[in-house]
Amino acid sequence: MASLATVYTVNSCPPSDRAALLAVKAALREPYLGIFNSWTGTDCCYKWYGVSCDPETHRVADLNLRGESEDPIFRKAGRSGYMTGTISTSICKLERLSSLIIADWKGISGEIPRCITSLPFLRILDLIGNRLSGDLPADIGRLQRLTVLNVADNLISGEIPRSLTNLSSMMHLDLRSNRISGPLPVNFGRLRMLSRALLSHNYISGSIPTSISNIYRLADLDLSLNRLSGTIPPSLGRMAVLATLNLDANKLSGVIPASLFNSGISNLNLSKNAFEGYLPDVFSVRSYFTVLDLSYNGFRGPIPKSLSAASYIGHLDLSHNHLCGKIPAGAPFDHLEASSFAYNDCLCGKPLRAC
Repeated sequence: MASLATVYTVNSCPPSDRAALLAVKAALREPYLGIFNSWTGTDCCYKWYGVSCDPETHRVADLNLRGESEDPIFRKAGRSGYMTGTISTSICKLERLSSLIIADWKGISGEIPRCITSLPFLRILDLIGNRLSGDLPADIGRLQRLTVLNVADNLISGEIPRSLTNLSSMMHLDLRSNRISGPLPVNFGRLRMLSRALLSHNYISGSIPTSISNIYRLADLDLSLNRLSGTIPPSLGRMAVLATLNLDANKLSGVIPASLFNSGISNLNLSKNAFEGYLPDVFSVRSYFTVLDLSYNGFRGPIPKSLSAASYIGHLDLSHNHLCGKIPAGAPFDHLEASSFAYNDCLCGKPLRAC
């Protein structure tokens, strides 16, 4: 005969999971939408807003609470969500949790619970758009199944934990708009499955690790608005899938590797740095740019004539440099405005004054 505990597990969520969720609810305050009104009754797998359970074990598998949503609750209220309070450590009692999304509530504060790294099945951790502070957990690398880590738009400080590079399943890393400082881990390239690395608008310093070019699947790398220094590793221009490279508003210097202009990168922003020297005259049919922004640097000499050979250049900005000489005629220069060339030493020709 089945024990009472077994009957519980088969027919509804275990009392321990229910108690953990109610403790999470107790630490949060959501005054406008009433999203927790449905969290009643003994079975937390049944019609509890944002809660999903494993159909076989009835353990809580997903907690999905988004403050920006198309859900009828939001449409009816005619507003986005707002929630205050903290994320309770009771969340860590949901031992089978695979996805934890508490996103865009704007007012949730406190730290990311350290114990979160003890959830062995966690695949998605999305806490974007709150007021979370403190460091990322030092042993975050224990989350071997983690594919998404998104803590953008918070107040997180401290350095990127060294153990982060142990997350060999990670595909999407978003740490944008926080207060993270210190260097990028030298072995960042160990994140072999990564396709997007978004780390802009922090206080990250040091150089760009050459190991990044080992990440074969990386398509989008955004390190803009940080304090990075040194040069750009030429190997970034030889990455198979990299399409967007944003390094603007840092303290990078030296010459630009020619490989970047003849690569698969189509969105390249290197503005507001301290690059210098001549622009490499290496553009070809392979060069296809929706955005090429080299403004606010120290480039000198002429605009490379080979730019005319590029198969496409949508937005080009060479302003605020020390370029000199005649602007080449024909595409792509004939559709660009004078602002693309302004504040250089002695450029001339259309769309600027005649030479």
